Amino acid sequence: MKIQAKNKRRKVNRKKSRKKTLLRRPAFALNSDFEFFRELRDLILKSSPAEKDKIVARVNKLGRIKLAVLSGIFLNKENNDPLGTDLLIVADDVNRRKLYSLLKSLEANAGKEIKFAVMDREEFKYRLAMFDRFVRTLMEGPHEKLINRLGI
Repeated sequence: MKIQAKNKRRKVNRKKSRKKTLLRRPAFALNSDFEFFRELRDLILKSSPAEKDKIVARVNKLGRIKLAVLSGIFLNKENNDPLGTDLLIVADDVNRRKLYSLLKSLEANAGKEIKFAVMDREEFKYRLAMFDRFVRTLMEGPHEKLINRLGI
């Protein structure tokens, strides 16, 4: 009986020692002061063309879309401007329920809240003609047009 009890204690001790060695493994981290840190981050976080095709398909289902522009977190750019927008949709008729469903899924994938704007074609053309700061900031900054039926 005493021999069996000693063997059980030894097994317990072995398990504890294995756990300690697992915890001692080296950890890796990326130095944010590295010269090419931003380029490396952009390369890793860059979304694939297949994902953009899925976004285009879902945006087209929202209604009569004339223009869809991605910027900000979709391009992995830091946007400190309070007028900065991640998604601009110009459409004549938008299904609001489908729009909010799309936004929820995009926010879940991005892990952040998405800043978006929806306007009709006439309002967008008026703002573009008047050199509106909101539209000008979006169109002059880094952006990607997913859908462009306005020829801009």
